Amino acid sequence: MRKLIVAAFQSLDGVIQAPGGPSEDWTNGFQFGGWLVPLMDEEVGAEIGALFSEPYDLLLGRKTYEIFAAHWPYHPEGEADDGLIAKQFNAVTKYVCSRSGDVDTSWKNTTLLRDAAKEVAQLKQAEGPNLVTQGSSDLIQTLLAADLVDEIRTMTFPVVLGAGKRLIGPRAHPNIWTLAKHSVSANGVVLARYERAGPVEVGDYGLVDPSPAEALRQERMKRED
Repeated sequence: MRKLIVAAFQSLDGVIQAPGGPSEDWTNGFQFGGWLVPLMDEEVGAEIGALFSEPYDLLLGRKTYEIFAAHWPYHPEGEADDGLIAKQFNAVTKYVCSRSGDVDTSWKNTTLLRDAAKEVAQLKQAEGPNLVTQGSSDLIQTLLAADLVDEIRTMTFPVVLGAGKRLIGPRAHPNIWTLAKHSVSANGVVLARYERAGPVEVGDYGLVDPSPAEALRQERMKRED
């Protein structure tokens, strides 16, 4: 079975919108496109390299796919840094998810998926390398809601952006995640890998016999709900 890995650059408040430049996504007047660029360092670059060091297929939402398709086929290929990423991205299988609308799938080795939850679930059962997402905020919400994500790799930058598209929204399937690996870069970027561990468990630190004040508080909460 193939794993589905969500990999994301995010701010302290969970924003993943337009990390690499203003032209990536200015939806809803987002003002901070390119917010990660001043904070990039060698450790972050090494983490990106590790992500793409093993066989993988790309799984992208339409908007991110179009950003990639307008950039990577035109980037010089090489054996180091961005040149290696260009070489890999141009060669690997790419799945682009779009519920409707026209998508130019002329970028080599591209397959269009119309029903992301259903078709990605089928892809995970098939033979092949792991599926890796980049960007694709809307698609990630669908994958999390369908409980299809096996691993989340975050690169959390020390910046608060306020408004913007979030990595994890309210539709996400409840789960516990195990921290499998983590480190901190020279610029304070927290690099973390989380693996899905199972359903959420709960407990209760309340008194066995609630105090009269607590009983009144709970009654008020019920009325205000």
